[in-house]
Amino acid sequence: MSTPAPVFAKVPSSPQFPALEHGILKLWEQLDAFQESNRRRAGNPPFVFYDGPPFATGTPHYGHLLAGTIKDIVPRFWNMRGHPVERRFGWDCHGLPIENLAQKALNLNGTPEIRALGIGQFNEQCRSLVQTYVAEWRKTVTRMGRWVDFDRDYKTMDRDFMESVWWVFKRLWDSNRVYKAHRIMPYSPRLTTPLSNFEAGSNYKDVQDPAVTVRFRVRSPGVRKSPGGDAARSGGPEVPANAFILAWTTTPWTLPENLALCVGPAVTYCWVEDASSKDAYLIAKDRIDAVYKKPEQYRVLSEINGSDLAGLTYEPLFPYFADQPNAFRVLTDDFVTTGDGTGIVHLAPAYGEDDYRVCRRENIDLVDPLDEEAKFTSAIPEYAGMFCKDADKLIIKRLKDEGKLVHQGTIVHSYPFCERTDTPLIYRAIEAWYVKVEDLRERMAANNAQIRWVPESVGANRFGNWLKDAKDWNISRNRFWGSCLPIWINVVDPDDRICVGSVAELEQLAGLAPGSVTDLHKHHLDGIEICRDGKTYRRTPEVLDCWFESGAMPYAQVHWMGGADGTQAPPVFPAQFIAEGLDQTRGWFYTLLVLSTALFDRPAFQNVVVNGLILAEDGAKMAKSKKNYPDPNLVLETHGADALRAYLIDSPVVRAEPLRFSEAGLKEIVRTVVLPYWNALGFFTTYASVDAYDPRTWTARPVAQRHVLDRWVLSVLQSLIRDVNAEMEAYRLYNVVPRLVAFIDDLTNWYIRANRTRFWRSTDRADQTDAYATLYTVLTQFAQVLAPFMPFLTEEAYQRLVRPVDAAAPASVHWCDYPQPTAQLIDGELEAQVAVVRSVVALGRKLREDHKLKVRQPLATLTVVSRDPTVRAAAQAQAAILQSELNIKAVAVSADEAAVVAVSVKPNLKVLGKRCGPKLKEVSAALVTWGHAEVASLESGAAITVAGETITVADVLLQRTPVAGAVVASAGAVTVTLDTALTPALVAEGLAREFVSALQQARKDAGLEVADRIRVTW
Repeated sequence: MSTPAPVFAKVPSSPQFPALEHGILKLWEQLDAFQESNRRRAGNPPFVFYDGPPFATGTPHYGHLLAGTIKDIVPRFWNMRGHPVERRFGWDCHGLPIENLAQKALNLNGTPEIRALGIGQFNEQCRSLVQTYVAEWRKTVTRMGRWVDFDRDYKTMDRDFMESVWWVFKRLWDSNRVYKAHRIMPYSPRLTTPLSNFEAGSNYKDVQDPAVTVRFRVRSPGVRKSPGGDAARSGGPEVPANAFILAWTTTPWTLPENLALCVGPAVTYCWVEDASSKDAYLIAKDRIDAVYKKPEQYRVLSEINGSDLAGLTYEPLFPYFADQPNAFRVLTDDFVTTGDGTGIVHLAPAYGEDDYRVCRRENIDLVDPLDEEAKFTSAIPEYAGMFCKDADKLIIKRLKDEGKLVHQGTIVHSYPFCERTDTPLIYRAIEAWYVKVEDLRERMAANNAQIRWVPESVGANRFGNWLKDAKDWNISRNRFWGSCLPIWINVVDPDDRICVGSVAELEQLAGLAPGSVTDLHKHHLDGIEICRDGKTYRRTPEVLDCWFESGAMPYAQVHWMGGADGTQAPPVFPAQFIAEGLDQTRGWFYTLLVLSTALFDRPAFQNVVVNGLILAEDGAKMAKSKKNYPDPNLVLETHGADALRAYLIDSPVVRAEPLRFSEAGLKEIVRTVVLPYWNALGFFTTYASVDAYDPRTWTARPVAQRHVLDRWVLSVLQSLIRDVNAEMEAYRLYNVVPRLVAFIDDLTNWYIRANRTRFWRSTDRADQTDAYATLYTVLTQFAQVLAPFMPFLTEEAYQRLVRPVDAAAPASVHWCDYPQPTAQLIDGELEAQVAVVRSVVALGRKLREDHKLKVRQPLATLTVVSRDPTVRAAAQAQAAILQSELNIKAVAVSADEAAVVAVSVKPNLKVLGKRCGPKLKEVSAALVTWGHAEVASLESGAAITVAGETITVADVLLQRTPVAGAVVASAGAVTVTLDTALTPALVAEGLAREFVSALQQARKDAGLEVADRIRVTW
């Protein structure tokens, strides 16, 4: 009788995973698999996902691929759970990255050259460069197996997107959240624009700067300048003759702009006579020893409270602003400390937050002789055209030549750099537009409490702490390529302003034909004037911070304009899920929450997965210039996308911790995860093709009647399905992936390995059928469980296992409903028993290896020793498995641990050292006397009191050692011992097993297939 044709084709034994994945990509393209996955779920409640838009100013790196993998896994899961999930790709099109590319393309150096060329030509160059790398992004993202809609993407430069940004801005304007102010801001000289505080805080570097102590000559001792003018008044503490005030600074370039000095009102100061010059210097008492290294270098003349120094006047250090009203006097403020310098602060109100605040309080106007590139203007002719920090050396030399420099040194400190240009920032007074945020702190904190952060600590600590100190947001940039602030200002009265909320409103206000405004960029809008009631209004020249656009994307991506009454939230708000890297806590995550709180008093997202940063293998930041990481496309074509996905998500980055990318680690994932899964598929298809197994015609027995390991693996699978659903609902990918990896080990290294003989042609056809049915069920269901994580291999498995036997089944595994647990198949007691068995087997194999006892040599008895009755019961219940796995004739159990091992107890110093302090010695002395009784008590969960300290099992280190002559191994409270005596019968049986092994090796060496029959002659 001929064997029927096989239903299942054998899989290749040496797979080329990249080639296999390319085949799956073609299948998905033929099926229109992504779009069809949503069409099949149409009518069900949507799962809302926001994709944070990247800049297409370079090719994707591993950070993008990691975030993209997370963004693929979660939507795939929820789609299989029955929800349509729109996944529109987005592109950041505006801002400094694009402008930098345009400047290089046009060979422009700085803002003046951009203006000279023409903003229109510059902006059109920006537009042409926006999507330089879009094709590469689409290729790589698709190659990673990520399903995302590139054809219906959104771009922040599209008119509709920009109009919705106007709608968001107008809502803030109407609620009095937008204002213009002059204040100290971080400023990028290279980009000629102020930045927001969260941008300035992301790129600090340790730098070496000059540190100089300068002396300011006191005017006419005993005479002070009146705050109201130049009228002199006398009185106050006595000032020595030839007196100077010492001030310290690390920014010598700000000294020409000095307008005041500041002391701490509660600080004690001293007039000291300098031993070399005989001049009198004013210094904080606590700083004298820092200024003078030896006592003989000075003499204290008198002490004075800082509050009594207020109003003391001094001569300007430089002549440039000597006529400035109310300037060149000593002020007091609590911000002054004695932590460094001289305890006296020089104030240049245009370049420091405290400087600005104190001087404005004292009616001292600021002076700012820097142009937009932070170069000195003609107001300081000696340094005109020189970048301010570059003038430090010349200024120091001048001070030295004029006898005003007391000390010169250097200091290494942390200083902010522009994240985009990697050049130092300058803090300077800038007029800019702001959104009020500080009064939203409590509401933002309350909304943040509604968000599920994964990991939780990021939201509670890093993000929560950032919200507590949230500052008003500087939203304007003095740049060119961006969304324009929709504010038109009266050319005569700057306080008379019009905020425009839509294109139609602008056309109506400007008297333009409907539909005539088709582009909302600066070079198109700046020429549009509004004339109303005889007044002319022109647009304020700034563009919006591109982070404002990012925060507005929930509304702008769908061109939302507020619905019927102009104030409603869009139907795709809030998102149920977003994901980005840890650095976005001060970026996208923050701006989303600011705007959603201001507009709707709700969080913009309900669940967020935060990934850590991927570093080069040596821990350095990945950089193309350093070539310190492998090309992602080369990795994909060498190891495959599923391997890369598994490597990235089975790593610390899903806990927001850093990952050092290692190709060796990637190869290990292939070895321990990808290949074992493929080998399981290969095992099934090999034997199923030999036996022509067909699940439609081979009828298996009910699960309850099957082999114990069939029941076990089905129970473990259902427990896995239960746990994966629960953890995915909580977005805890870091709990899911280890469970999936562990199940692959359960399947291959335990179930298949322990059941191989059941698949060979057998006289027990019912048991063989059960084995096939069980493995088929496990492989098909697990493919669906694993599908969101490893979409290629699971599709291949599905196409090979399901489609051949069920033409009506969904054409893709990703169209299937996600498996839900079958509770009646879960047998917790059986799973616990097998866990014990696996532990015993591991110990038994270790014993054989340690004592050079081949597994093919049968032994008489294995004894499982444990005080825990459930362990002993498991060993007895599963004795047949233990006999088979360890080649043992009999299994015995015992509770008498003392007969085979000795125990020793030591203190866990990491725990007890901190807690016990001086009592540690007494506690340690007691612990070393403990034996089996005390250990049994601890391992049962009890506690023992020693010297007033409560000792639990976590406080000690336990060690078990075999008694003399025993062949013993222990793990925790489980011990196994082997009877190693060999009888002639056992030796003969061992030789027979060796012979069988030699035959099997000969079969392999001859290249014979499983189904080939051989003849053996003895």
